[in-house]
Amino acid sequence: MKKIIFFLIAVCAAFTLPAGEAQKIMLYPPGHPEIDGENFAPYVLLYPADIKRGTVLILPGGGYRARASAREGVQVAEKFQELGFNTAVLEYRVAPSRYPAPQRDVLRAIKLLRANAAKWRIDPNHIAVLGFSAGGHLAGCAGVLYDRIEVKAGDEADAASARPDAMILCYPVISLADDFAHRGSGQNLLGENATPENLKKLSLQHLVNQNTPPVFLWHTATDNSVPAQNSIVFAQAMWEKKLTAELHIFTTGNHGKDLAKKLPTAWQWPQMAARFLVEVARFPAGE
Repeated sequence: MKKIIFFLIAVCAAFTLPAGEAQKIMLYPPGHPEIDGENFAPYVLLYPADIKRGTVLILPGGGYRARASAREGVQVAEKFQELGFNTAVLEYRVAPSRYPAPQRDVLRAIKLLRANAAKWRIDPNHIAVLGFSAGGHLAGCAGVLYDRIEVKAGDEADAASARPDAMILCYPVISLADDFAHRGSGQNLLGENATPENLKKLSLQHLVNQNTPPVFLWHTATDNSVPAQNSIVFAQAMWEKKLTAELHIFTTGNHGKDLAKKLPTAWQWPQMAARFLVEVARFPAGE
């Protein structure tokens, strides 16, 4: 009980740190059954702002076996802060943890951000998930599975919605079962003995529904690790249900190009995604 009380006090007090200073927010209190016996305690690295505005929760990639946080986390958070948003980076569980551990982590993170919106200067109605590669799969899971996976920690955040208000999927893993699937992500998430049926169940193009939030996707045509067909089939699934999806396939670039600073045309994707959030998803933003 003392550990849980201390955890709640720490979470509530975090907003008193100076605006812009990164704050480490643990997702679960010490000893919570969700992480009991785990070798990693997931957390959010929060970059609060001095004004209330839309927030982008960033999920680094890594094939569900690691997290490329330096390239696809911190620097992306700083970029989207420059573009006028609050930002946070999620350090979620990966292998040997299996499904639904990472999915619970992202849903718990969204609930925490929404429940503490006033304290952390977050617009609770404008929280986006932004994911790279396998982190894109995880961000997509948040958009299609938010009401199918239960996550509770025994605090006020339990009552908050876990649905993101928009998704930004960057060269995402979408399929775990098709010819263009990323097999490694599927094995790390579901185990080496995962059945074709279970891999298909978590191929996100089959899970799009009428409540899936608007999505911005980008990929490169020359990505040989996670082919662009992943982004295409998700966009198609959205369009078939007359939902909002914006898709960009850039001409060149290998996998894992994060901010794509040296890629022709693809370097524009952060500005394009920011415009999508403001003009299409109606996110409040400001300098």
